[in-house]
Amino acid sequence: MQGRPLSTSPKLKALGMAAWAACAVAVVLALFVAREASADQGGPLQRIFYFHVPSAWVGYLCFAIVFIASIAYLRTGARRWDLLAHGAAEVGVVFVTLVLLTGPIWARPVWGTWWQWDARLTSAVVMWLTYLGYLFLRALAADPRTVGRLAAIVGIVGFINVPIVHFSVYWWRTLHPSGPTPANLADGSGLGGTELLAFFVSLGAFTLLGAWLLAWRVHAGQLADRVEELELAAELGPGPAVAVTPEPGMGT
Repeated sequence: MQGRPLSTSPKLKALGMAAWAACAVAVVLALFVAREASADQGGPLQRIFYFHVPSAWVGYLCFAIVFIASIAYLRTGARRWDLLAHGAAEVGVVFVTLVLLTGPIWARPVWGTWWQWDARLTSAVVMWLTYLGYLFLRALAADPRTVGRLAAIVGIVGFINVPIVHFSVYWWRTLHPSGPTPANLADGSGLGGTELLAFFVSLGAFTLLGAWLLAWRVHAGQLADRVEELELAAELGPGPAVAVTPEPGMGT
């Protein structure tokens, strides 16, 4: 393969270092700087908030990338868009899985139960299952290229549920808190200065981490395609020799 290997790419190495450094700072801020919440908000378990919400944000972002890349793939047929959509779906499912795991841990002392089938939680599970089905669809195909168009359609239609998950706390009655918004950071959320600092640092850190993981996943897909091409070329063997007649004036 031509070009510099991704593992030695200065840009990717810088992105990885920045992501992990930001995550380390976010952990320190969330666990040791932000104030502990009151007992009715979960006490020390409320600190899960600083990882729970950023994970949801990265999941949203990844599924938006799936949506955009799927449209681009249907329009152009370019393999790079299919790889980007596939990689974004995988990274998004990982982060939404973190959301579904961390949420009940925080909810147990606040709600008195691990789970409530309210609008936000139910729609989040539907979203997770949709993209999990997207990945299963791809995994069952012998040739990833043959399923690309069908997967793109699923990726486009599945994105409809993402805004439903986000706005469900405003559209329907739900136990789930709405959280801070850009228009009302402190008053509506009950977060002070140190808590908002921890939250936005975590948001940035998880975004960088998601971008780094996506870059690696796309590269892995490119490598898999290249290996497949080399294996196919090896199976076909060398082609017949073709005699080349030099044009006049080219050598003696």
